[in-house]
Amino acid sequence: MYPQLVDDYEAILRRARPLIDVRSPVEFARGKLPDAVNLPLLADEERDAVGKEYKARGRDAAVALGQRLVAGDVKAERIAAWHDFAVAHPEAVITCWRGGLRSEIAQTWLAEAGVELPRVAGGVKALRRFGLDVIAESSTQRRLVLVGGRTGTGKTLVVRKAPVHVDLEALANHRGSAFGGFPTPQPPPVTFENALAATLLRLPASAPIVVEDESRTIGRLALPEPLYRAMGRAPIALLEVDHAQRVDNIYQEYVVDAAEPHQHLPARLERIEPRLGGVRYREVAALMDSAFEATDPDEQRAAHHHWIERLLRYYYDPMYDYQLKGKMDRVVMRGGVDEVTAYLRTLES
Repeated sequence: MYPQLVDDYEAILRRARPLIDVRSPVEFARGKLPDAVNLPLLADEERDAVGKEYKARGRDAAVALGQRLVAGDVKAERIAAWHDFAVAHPEAVITCWRGGLRSEIAQTWLAEAGVELPRVAGGVKALRRFGLDVIAESSTQRRLVLVGGRTGTGKTLVVRKAPVHVDLEALANHRGSAFGGFPTPQPPPVTFENALAATLLRLPASAPIVVEDESRTIGRLALPEPLYRAMGRAPIALLEVDHAQRVDNIYQEYVVDAAEPHQHLPARLERIEPRLGGVRYREVAALMDSAFEATDPDEQRAAHHHWIERLLRYYYDPMYDYQLKGKMDRVVMRGGVDEVTAYLRTLES
């Protein structure tokens, strides 16, 4: 007989067990767990109707309404979706918000269709609480090493080369600067924190964890407080790259490799106008416009380099240098890409 309930939250997250999340789509969109697929028991409008019935007439009336709403072909379609996923992922686990009635109903209906799966004791709520504990414990019990450096040095790429690392910007879907957004939206805070917890659990237990030296927020997402405090105490490997290479790195990432930069970059520049000041903002904006208007590839590249160089000089470098003054006592080494990469590799031993 299969277990009705599973409560080994560490194993679920560490082993990346597939999750059938039967919450409504709107609940799922507010925050999900890694490796979860949304196959709801109730659609959004059905959940709203059942919730109103529960408030008006109580639990039994709400359950009865749910059974009427999810019957016949609707019920068959939802069971078929669970069945197909379960057959393709025999290690799957069923969950809802608290691991209560909805996941129990899905578990029962699926068993009647010939497939037995356990459900998560305590549901998504319990897994999330466990994940927050993982972040807090990892922040205090694991050694962190930061990769710092001015904008354009390629810190993220160096972090990704480290044997044991967490790519916070990948989890946040943002490059961590005023110009760092992607066309796709950032995840909700809950989704970000759940993914961070799962990533930490899947790392080797003893080696130091390399992360990028980030501010309190990455885009609109805030780092969990325990992690941010630990980063504020961690040693820093300072990446140093010459100015021309930094300008070209930014050109490649934000212009050449970006989707529709002519639409996104002017809007992002406008957001920092108060900090640039009107005169400098207009100067950089005019140079940016000229770059996008240029037709000759060489002229276009040179024109983009002009506005990027000004932006570094006026905005990014003064800001980073000011912040670095308060961190110099934590800088344990400094060097170029090869030197910092080699240093991070020695941390395993």
